[in-house]
Amino acid sequence: MGLFNYNIEKYSPKQLVVIPLILLIIALVSLSVTMATTGMPVTPGIDFSGGTAVTVITPDSKEQIQTVFAGYPLIDIGEGVNNGKFIKFGTMDDAKFNSLITLIEQKYPNAKVDQIGESFGKTLQYQAAIAVILAFIGMAIVIFIAFRTFVPSCAVVLSAFADMAMTAALMNVVGIPLTLGTTAALLMLIGYSVDSDILLTTRVLKRQGKLNDKLIGAFRTGIIMTSTTIAAVVVLFLVSWFGQVQVIYEISAVLLIGLFFDILNTWLTNVGILKWYVQKGGGK
Repeated sequence: MGLFNYNIEKYSPKQLVVIPLILLIIALVSLSVTMATTGMPVTPGIDFSGGTAVTVITPDSKEQIQTVFAGYPLIDIGEGVNNGKFIKFGTMDDAKFNSLITLIEQKYPNAKVDQIGESFGKTLQYQAAIAVILAFIGMAIVIFIAFRTFVPSCAVVLSAFADMAMTAALMNVVGIPLTLGTTAALLMLIGYSVDSDILLTTRVLKRQGKLNDKLIGAFRTGIIMTSTTIAAVVVLFLVSWFGQVQVIYEISAVLLIGLFFDILNTWLTNVGILKWYVQKGGGK
């Protein structure tokens, strides 16, 4: 399948959906395992698990910082511009935290310390989960109202769900934590996914002509839209990577992963379901 040579006439609906379906099953298993071990489908960051974040300007290397804080639950050390370091610690009791603050004041007197309590992190977990669920339900309602046809509407919703599930699973693999920023990126994926799926479904159901011709036309338009978005996000990713802007780096990484999965789910999963639907007599 070339970039502008999309012809799936010789493939059956089952052949089109089998690879995305296998990937979705693997993703759901991975998310279930992470859920059983951490309490969340994606490994939570400090925002949701609680902990302490220290921002400091120092020429010390990562190894030196690890030595300084060897007796504390050090999670990660991020590097920024101009010798900036972003040090993350897990949750600890009050005595340990007070000891940490004393050490920071002695070693890095100009450091900035931010703490998120474990109970507050759980509150953010709940609010983020509600936001994702409501966004997904709202999207599904709009889709069913727009098309008023069960199978095509389900195909759009399934593709959006698969995008989020596969992206979340790959986040666990590459080590991107679930934070407020990456949660926002997952919510943005709903919009990107629905955009391409609505284009496809509208072209197939509401235009006259041969099914394969309509699919090719929809693909050419859709892949240009998605490629433009990917190019913009790649620039954002590179800028944040070189500038060591951790939040933007994680958001752009999640969006890139999700957009590539969206291509897979839109032009294989959704197309396979729509092709089956039309061959069974649905649509025009």
